[in-house]
Amino acid sequence: MSIFLLLLAVIPVLLVGYTFWRVRQISRDFKPDGRFAVVDGVKLHYHFYSAEKERGNVPALVFLHGASGNGYDTRLAFLKVLKGKYPLLFVDRPGLGYSGRKSFGQDTPEGQAHLLAGLLEKLEIREAIVVGHSLGGAVAAALGMIAPARVQGLVFLAPVSHPWPGGVNWYYTVASMPVIGKIFSWTLMMPIAERLAPAAIGNVFFPDTAPEDYIEEIKVPLLFRPDTFQANARDIAQLKKAVTAQSERYSSLSQPALIVSGTQDTVVWPSIHCEGLLSALPEAELVMLDNAGHMPHHTHVSCITAALDGLVRRIRAEEGMASVSDHCQRSVERA
Repeated sequence: MSIFLLLLAVIPVLLVGYTFWRVRQISRDFKPDGRFAVVDGVKLHYHFYSAEKERGNVPALVFLHGASGNGYDTRLAFLKVLKGKYPLLFVDRPGLGYSGRKSFGQDTPEGQAHLLAGLLEKLEIREAIVVGHSLGGAVAAALGMIAPARVQGLVFLAPVSHPWPGGVNWYYTVASMPVIGKIFSWTLMMPIAERLAPAAIGNVFFPDTAPEDYIEEIKVPLLFRPDTFQANARDIAQLKKAVTAQSERYSSLSQPALIVSGTQDTVVWPSIHCEGLLSALPEAELVMLDNAGHMPHHTHVSCITAALDGLVRRIRAEEGMASVSDHCQRSVERA
């Protein structure tokens, strides 16, 4: 019995020691390479790229990543194909990547949208199209309602926007708890998450495959740091309640909008979120990509960038533009 009690005492200490060691390694190996801005006392990390001068007055594209990610995800997908064409802003949402978080009020889409609206003001971005993936779609919708004059268009990629049946994975519920969550995040989470990450990424991309070196390119280990993992867990645990209230106000979003999702998305149900947005948003267009999963911005990027161009022309009311769905349908057929 004494050996058993000794193990009960020693194992948690070893797990905390391992987590502390890995956090130091991750901090050493993954350094921020973007810029920082302080908004309402919160340090936000971002990458900004200007458009080429000859492009004239074009709106900035503001990219908001989903849960369990950071701004490097959307940057990996869109930077090469859009650099120079539009001003591009890739942001680590509050609490994730290298961005900080000050209070529990910033674990909702609306709370994060207020900070991001402050960032757009600080960066003097007066005309923007906000592109939100997954949970970032809920933040994009909130930002569109908070700053309608600044947000001229909205793009929802495999978005979360409405309440869904059931809850969330148990470990997010546990990790979101103030005391138990901190214990869990400093003991069991790190060694488990590191080993399950490749399979989890495969499930998110299914039936597509992730880009080569995806884990390294988007700095996935940043998520495993206890404070970051808890912030992410709170985002997810609070999300259903938040979108239940938020979705009642979507009809106020009068901006032109594009909704893109895959027919094989097993992470977020298009039948709930995409069709819900389509019925609620007066100026929305829905594009479904055949056989695409939850990460279409990586697997169908040519389609989405063509659709973005179409949305810009739609906002600028240019004549002779093709339908956004026409662009995407051709891209899907070539895929």
